[in-house]
Amino acid sequence: MANVKERKSRLLGAGEIDVTFEFFPPKSEKMEEALWACVERLAPLRPEFVSVTYGAGGSTRERTHATVARIVKTTAMKPAAHLTCVNATRDEVDAVARAYWDAGVRHIVALRGDPSAGVGARYEPYPGGYANAAELVTGLKKIGNFEISVAGYPEKHPESPSVEADIDNLKAKIDAGADRVITQFVFDTAHYLRYLERVRAAGIWVPVMPGIVPIHNFKQVAGFAAKTGATMPAWLARRFDGLEDDHATTQMVAVAVAHDQVMDLVDEGIKKFHFYTLNRADLVYAVCHLLGLRPVKSAARANAA
Repeated sequence: MANVKERKSRLLGAGEIDVTFEFFPPKSEKMEEALWACVERLAPLRPEFVSVTYGAGGSTRERTHATVARIVKTTAMKPAAHLTCVNATRDEVDAVARAYWDAGVRHIVALRGDPSAGVGARYEPYPGGYANAAELVTGLKKIGNFEISVAGYPEKHPESPSVEADIDNLKAKIDAGADRVITQFVFDTAHYLRYLERVRAAGIWVPVMPGIVPIHNFKQVAGFAAKTGATMPAWLARRFDGLEDDHATTQMVAVAVAHDQVMDLVDEGIKKFHFYTLNRADLVYAVCHLLGLRPVKSAARANAA
């Protein structure tokens, strides 16, 4: 007899869950081809929105803006542009936000950003800049009626002195006008559920979307997790043990693991999920297929390529 998870998996269909996807702007012609192949592959799944990451440097900002503007012009997807406080004055950040508004972007993912010296370095607010994400949210709301998403950390931000301080910081962002929380990717469902309990206990009632990353390369993703303070469970490491040179099996295991994780959360009543694509479509597409999502051809315009 099929277990409950299997029965629920078969019953999931279009409209029962919402997904969003994160992309990063390309740094080379080859990476640009990979990005737009990923966009074209995932667009027909009709995500609620797609986000595009943002760096501190001028050229990186320009790539983000160009990517977001192209998504607006050539696809039916709604882009959410990442914006940070790093290495910029308030006027400079505000100018970027106004440029997004003028390009037709109405959704911003407002982030403090990593220290310019890299993850692990002490963060220092830029002179004349926004000190943190809560201040950035306040500033954005003065510029336009942006929809604003902010980051949440189920295992707390690496720089937070305590879980309580981390929740207080999140509440400040919501009180400033943020509409949604997107969490750092998490592999242990229990961490997300405990986090959601703490968030609700603090009086925060906006959607809290769990971040999901299908593991295309265990060593690389484990490295990301170590930098962001996300726990890599021992049982998960065992799933990928011995597959370092077996790409095909790694992909199959990755899809199964991500699907099971989402279904565990569906069992808990969660219906919105944010996928970190790493500009790779196949694993995300496969997981979404197992979840019951099916492509709608009209979702991507003919000139998307």
